[in-house]
Amino acid sequence: MNSLASSPTTRTPPAFDVARIRADFPILGLTVAGKPLVYLDNAASSQMPQPVIDRLLRYQTTEHANIHRAVHYLSETATAAYEAARAKLQRFINAREAREVIFTSGTTEGINLVAHGWGRQNIKAGDEIILTVLEHHSNIVPWQMLASEKGATIRVVPMNDAGELLLDAYETLFNERTRLVSVGHVSNALGSINPVKKMIAFAHARGVPVLVDGAQAAPHLAVDVQDLDCDFYAFSGHKLCGPTGIGILYGRAALLEAMQPFKGGGDMIHTVTFEKTTYAPLPNKFEAGTPPIAAAIGLGAAVDYLCSIGMPVIAAHEQALLRYATEQLATLPGVRLLGTAQDKAAVLSFAVTGIHPHDMGTLLNSEGVAVRTGHHCAQPLMARLGVVATSRASFAFYNTLADVDALVAGIRSVQKVFA
Repeated sequence: MNSLASSPTTRTPPAFDVARIRADFPILGLTVAGKPLVYLDNAASSQMPQPVIDRLLRYQTTEHANIHRAVHYLSETATAAYEAARAKLQRFINAREAREVIFTSGTTEGINLVAHGWGRQNIKAGDEIILTVLEHHSNIVPWQMLASEKGATIRVVPMNDAGELLLDAYETLFNERTRLVSVGHVSNALGSINPVKKMIAFAHARGVPVLVDGAQAAPHLAVDVQDLDCDFYAFSGHKLCGPTGIGILYGRAALLEAMQPFKGGGDMIHTVTFEKTTYAPLPNKFEAGTPPIAAAIGLGAAVDYLCSIGMPVIAAHEQALLRYATEQLATLPGVRLLGTAQDKAAVLSFAVTGIHPHDMGTLLNSEGVAVRTGHHCAQPLMARLGVVATSRASFAFYNTLADVDALVAGIRSVQKVFA
């Protein structure tokens, strides 16, 4: 990704037909409080393009049935579409095999699956788990629960004031008791892109596996799990133009095969007797019960849509938006940008002197501008920054420079109210 420090000042993004892209998103034509919607809450959930909506509708109207369990036409059609979606996700992250892609309800379930299925087998009293100060609560709480159960310890990688992890400090945390590293690829609150490839290489040199929380990376970066060499990678569909209630956990096949299932029930078994149950092979072993079939197919369609544009093209457009927004907000008196890492995704967190973030968000909404306010499920990070909450504008490839201008004008208007 481009460094903010080295990128030239520009108001013109790379060649990109954003107007054509925006036409694919019906919701962007809405008005809020009589103003055109300016949607800048993409880190929480992105919007869904018409091709994904159409694919969901086609499944529900002409293909719906339960999967893996019947030989009739609809079941076979639904099963083929569901497994085709898995293959699309495999290609999207460059996994070695489709069976390494487990459908989950989202990033949170993926992390919990590893905490229960891998952690309970491998973490013991006195062991240590390394996290970072930048983590979302979903990548903190499951490990705290496991550590409390097993008598293990959580160790935390610190950051500098720009929101960049301190790699020297990271390396000093390792010892003979280190059993796992779990790290976010991109910070949801600050946008910092963490040097996960370096972190993984260092951990692996010491025999320590690494889980990467990719919830904020998958929508913005080209993810290659083989190049990263991570052991697990989790993300959610609703942040990359797909439905809610669906996501994936990638895991190395050997690790997944050795893990205990997180959930028991139908379709994850090979044989069941009252004396013993044997489990189905991957990936079914971790997909108990009726899965979110429509959502998985919709996520496959979302991946098709993103790939038709190209992740490098998406990243370039979002970086241009980030540069312009950073420059514009820096000119506003009383506005403090939080998170100024050299390597960032398109997230801007800010605080405004004398105005609580919730008031900022409420009044921006009256201008039609949707931002997120609060602690962003990252309370330890907020404590490190010395704030209880921030306002956060997060951009997607369908946002425009005019959206940035509307945000800036909205902040000015709010400041006048509190003047």
